Amino acid sequence: MIAGRLAANNDGCFGLLSGRTGARQIMDHTAEKPLVIQMIQNEVREAAAKLGRKGEVMISDPDAVVELFDIYPANEWMAMETEHETPQMLFGNFWLEGELCILFADTNMGKSLLAVQLADSITRGQPIAPFTLGAEASPVLYIDFELSGKQFEQRYTDGQNRYHFATEFYRGEYNQFNRASSHYQKLDRYVIEALTRGIKRTDARVLIIDNITCLRNGTESAGAALLLMKELKKLKTRHGVSILVLAHTPKRNPRLPLSRNDLQGSKMLINFCDSAFAMGESHSMPGQRYLKQIKQRSTAETYGADNICLAQLERHNGFLKFVFTGHDCEKNHLRDTSRQERERMHREAKKLSDEGLSQRQVAERLGLSVGSVNRMLRPPLNLPL
Repeated sequence: MIAGRLAANNDGCFGLLSGRTGARQIMDHTAEKPLVIQMIQNEVREAAAKLGRKGEVMISDPDAVVELFDIYPANEWMAMETEHETPQMLFGNFWLEGELCILFADTNMGKSLLAVQLADSITRGQPIAPFTLGAEASPVLYIDFELSGKQFEQRYTDGQNRYHFATEFYRGEYNQFNRASSHYQKLDRYVIEALTRGIKRTDARVLIIDNITCLRNGTESAGAALLLMKELKKLKTRHGVSILVLAHTPKRNPRLPLSRNDLQGSKMLINFCDSAFAMGESHSMPGQRYLKQIKQRSTAETYGADNICLAQLERHNGFLKFVFTGHDCEKNHLRDTSRQERERMHREAKKLSDEGLSQRQVAERLGLSVGSVNRMLRPPLNLPL
């Protein structure tokens, strides 16, 4: 029987020392490790070397660090969570307590109006009919990157009627003259810290951000979007707040139903939020808007393509708000693809192409896919007689 023991070589690889021959059989499995494991190992080594140069010691004992994961039997999780309160609805099945929710729509659709209406509803503890508000009245912090203070005042003033909001509705406006941000390498880090101070100052239970593009230099890249969503999730969990973030849609084809692909930015935004809903424009009923559920984790889909919520804007005592009028199928409110419409689009596509625009630019201008523009501009086949 061969007795042996493990020993490490100079490269940190382990080998088996044979008791009979003393020969070392190196067991180096580095080449078999996935790339991500190798990357993590390299980062750990670099971090340890950096701390070593500063005279600090990096803990290498896995039992001496705070666990990254909380691990319990599934039944124990079930028992622990029964002690926590069930999240209540803030806006029917669209948005629940404790969720990071995204509302997205095209420019001038009225998403900011709906967001202020939601803030007013939550601070007063009065639901927006016909949707359920199960939560008690609570403070709301509304961070407005869109309107100036004067624009906000004018929007909610009708003649001599100036609307009076609840006392716990707090509105925050970006201070362009604040110089403290110059001390931060990343503006988004400064914004997150400012949001944290705002939540503590107002004791807000709900945070509404209008809109997401102002939180970072951009949300198009997956890396930037992922970091942003992680920061918002951390903010939500640490302070126990519900968050609604407003976002835009890129130019889209009004003949197609709203989907998660219509949220401007990286897919990371929709992947990491808890819920999302979109606002669309009715092309069969001018002036009407509709809401559609896009993503939900805590509830079943209630307001999908076959049951969208129709709404129209009305002003009551200086307050501009949406009044929900019923339900319908989304297909009844998409732009009609009649023969005259198709011919008009063909002419417009040809005109833009003749002006020197690429097919992709034409598609973006008309809200069509590149494939559709390609078919429109394709020369007819001259078949032999």
